[in-house]
Amino acid sequence: MKGVIQVSNLTKKYKNYKAIDDLSFEVYDGEILGLLGPNGSGKTTTIHCILSLLNFNGGSIRIFDQEMQPNAYDIKKKIGVVFQEVAVFEELTVYENIDYFCGLYIQDKKIRKQYIDEAIQLVGLEEFRKFYPKQLSGGLLRRLNIACGVSHKPKLIFLDEPTVAVDPQSRNHILAGIKKLRDQGTTIVYTTHYMEEVEILCDRVIILDKGKMIADGTNDELKELAHIEEKVSVEILNLDDKYIEEIIAFENVEEVTYHNNILLVIYKKGKNNLVGLIEYLKKESIAYNKIYSERPTLNDVFLELTGKELRD
Repeated sequence: MKGVIQVSNLTKKYKNYKAIDDLSFEVYDGEILGLLGPNGSGKTTTIHCILSLLNFNGGSIRIFDQEMQPNAYDIKKKIGVVFQEVAVFEELTVYENIDYFCGLYIQDKKIRKQYIDEAIQLVGLEEFRKFYPKQLSGGLLRRLNIACGVSHKPKLIFLDEPTVAVDPQSRNHILAGIKKLRDQGTTIVYTTHYMEEVEILCDRVIILDKGKMIADGTNDELKELAHIEEKVSVEILNLDDKYIEEIIAFENVEEVTYHNNILLVIYKKGKNNLVGLIEYLKKESIAYNKIYSERPTLNDVFLELTGKELRD
């Protein structure tokens, strides 16, 4: 596969602290790469280095097979960036905002109008063309922010937490628009703390922690890294502690919790765990309402690799 971004041995220091520590990876043509990590892992610093917004201490960065530099405007015009903080002009309408940002790259008025109309359609703002930002909800404002960043039809897009604090309808619309961009051949680097979005969108995932890459692969490949094999949830009213202790002693059980009438049993290995648990509940005449089994999620893998402690 053709590499759109090549990061080689990237190092970024702040005095004696290494924010990025000898990091190397590629982003391939036409993929959505999920760049994940806990707070302070180096995601934002990495992106800022890639975009030449930060100087770095070692390594190299190439985009579209050219060395990236602060004055590499021929490369930058092919890139779209949508940061987490909404950045639009309050005194301009939706249409005028998109026109301004698109006009930074597209001079031809006829082509620019076409691109603006397509961006508005992509994010679903057709009914809000003449609205000012202060008249938009949070979800609509984020959709405007995305439209401003992608209206010039960049070949490479960086999306930083584009669905933070939006309603489910806006989130679905944003995710559908991102998929459409990928289907049109755009390469996307996507950061988020919502693991379900990663499972829906991303073709490949890189997890960073303490400036280093600790995992790289597809969703399925990363799930294979999980220490656990299966999670079984059972709805049981007023389960006695003695049964919980007996279940903890089962073969292959890694962890057992009981909260809000939900028994969660995590198994470290084995393939017939659900059957064994059901047989035990029947033998002990324990009534239950719902029971289901699931494989480890990407969230499980993320917490296992990066730890469960709180980050700043």
